[in-house]
Amino acid sequence: MAEARAQAGGVVGLVPTMGFLHEGHLSLMERSVAECDQTIATLYVNPLQFDDPADLDRYPADQDRDLALAEACGVDLMVVPRPQEMFASPPLTRVTVAGIGERLEGEFRPGHMAGVATVVTRLLAGLQPHRAYFGRKDAQQLAVITRLVQDLGFPVEVVGCSLVRESDGLALSSRNVLLGERRAEALALSRGLMRAADRFDHGEKRATVLEAAVRGAVPDGALEYARLCETSTMTRTAVAEGETVLVTAARFGPVRIIDNVGLVADRSGGSADRGVRLGHPSLIYGSEGT
Repeated sequence: MAEARAQAGGVVGLVPTMGFLHEGHLSLMERSVAECDQTIATLYVNPLQFDDPADLDRYPADQDRDLALAEACGVDLMVVPRPQEMFASPPLTRVTVAGIGERLEGEFRPGHMAGVATVVTRLLAGLQPHRAYFGRKDAQQLAVITRLVQDLGFPVEVVGCSLVRESDGLALSSRNVLLGERRAEALALSRGLMRAADRFDHGEKRATVLEAAVRGAVPDGALEYARLCETSTMTRTAVAEGETVLVTAARFGPVRIIDNVGLVADRSGGSADRGVRLGHPSLIYGSEGT
């Protein structure tokens, strides 16, 4: 990583990924290319953030495809570190963000957020970017990294970017390609969130009502959580005031997906951030031949 950083000059943007790129990743790269002198993207499937070895084993991968896509976006350097380069020996140090990282995903995937925070810290220290770009689909991850950077004094600006959805509303994720016949069922999660967003836009701010809109849409047994949280701390709030986010997670067969809508309320009213939708099928399906 030190060699890669030495090659980069001017304002450097960083886009960390775990590969099997989709349009959400590419939008981060394109924004970094537009705003920075040079862009570094990383491809590293981080074992520290997987609580289920089977999930790690089935995570989709196609490195040659990813390198070509990143190059087409204008990425200057694509860093693909070997495990030994990331950590010469199994790390004894874990970076945890108390409270923010212990809720939600921290409850359902023990150690996940500490794994994310540890590897992001390693990347920030090794590559020393001026800006780091993350998607808003992982709202809790964005909150954790923002606070991590603030607390540890990294001289980097964390840039949150729009959640990208497939044309039918499903939040883009590399794991979507694994849904198979369950994909139609998985759409219930985004449908529930859109119902909640509609109600918010019409003046509803009670967490119980907004969360119920999601629960009512998702099949029994699939939903892990639907919670209205304050955006920066991820603490549950009873009313959507200021900047909040309705975060959700659900399992459809062996595939676990997360999604959210951001909610901003002020004296003039409220607006829901539903993300942006593709106007075409995602490239992840073309790469799998489906």
